Amino acid sequence: MNLQDLVRPNIYHLKPYSCARDEFKGTASAYLDANENPLNAPYNRYPDPLQKELKEKVAEIKKVKPEQLFFGNGSDEPIDLVIRIFCEPCVDNIVAIDPTYGMYQVCADINHVEYRKVPLLEDFTLDTKNVLAAVDAHTKIIFLCSPNNPTGNDLDMNEMKYIIEHFGGIVVIDEAYIDFSTRPSFLNDLDNYPNLIVFQTFSKAWGMAGIRMGMAFSSPEILSFFNKVKYPYNINILTQYFVGEEIKKLKRKNDWVEMLLAQRAELIAQLKELPMVLNVYPTDANFVLIRVDDANATYRYLVEQGIIVRNRNNISLCLGCLRVTVGIAKENALLIEALKKMK
Repeated sequence: MNLQDLVRPNIYHLKPYSCARDEFKGTASAYLDANENPLNAPYNRYPDPLQKELKEKVAEIKKVKPEQLFFGNGSDEPIDLVIRIFCEPCVDNIVAIDPTYGMYQVCADINHVEYRKVPLLEDFTLDTKNVLAAVDAHTKIIFLCSPNNPTGNDLDMNEMKYIIEHFGGIVVIDEAYIDFSTRPSFLNDLDNYPNLIVFQTFSKAWGMAGIRMGMAFSSPEILSFFNKVKYPYNINILTQYFVGEEIKKLKRKNDWVEMLLAQRAELIAQLKELPMVLNVYPTDANFVLIRVDDANATYRYLVEQGIIVRNRNNISLCLGCLRVTVGIAKENALLIEALKKMK
């Protein structure tokens, strides 16, 4: 793979903004370079633009090299960055499965890049042949979300590897829900596939959606362009410090995952007993997609009861479907009891 053939020429030759902390390495006796207020330490100083200390800690947990890791403002920032780096507006295109996470198309539309949808099969499995058939000379990226949102299922790992191996552009595997799945992460394959980018997040299993910290894993060569294009201080000092403290609680995160998986199994069993629920789809995530008699009416009824789920009735292949996040036992019980009382 020749990155120069894939990266937009203006990005490849871009001279990035050089911030104060980029130009000096080490410890100084006086910082008089960045027009900072000398008072109110440590918040008066600009944060490390490359989050080096935090990357070393997270890389150890993820068993990757720090230079294979990029931190973004949520996963939405790296989604936008990968499109801006590789796709020339009004020229290049993106191929993605359908249905899937909606921000891929939103970011493509914002960047004026054609977005080609390839439907999953009826059982939500990957149609590998048609994914590759949708590719042409201007396809730069394929997005695959696994476990997929909103369907919840893992895509077949061998099929995903086939796509990576037979596509000459960038393949993004979005693993936001990987902690709830039994399949191995594609982080194990970073060194095998130079065109692979893997997304993960602190929002789900780690319980930190509010702090907005996403992760992209890839080769140092690809991530060098992420660091070129991103805003200089995209991760603030408070977020870096908070995540640094929270990742020390790995056992707590694993305990949360174990609890949510147990609640998921219980919730699925109870949903299957309800006559209004026509289908409960297999899931490898922390949510369950269900098909009901009348999705719109059920959604409105639950809102009236103060219970918020996601109405996916208007999404491809999801007619009549609601997406239900697995909550704690009390929340799940409220949902089941409300559905039992629905007339």
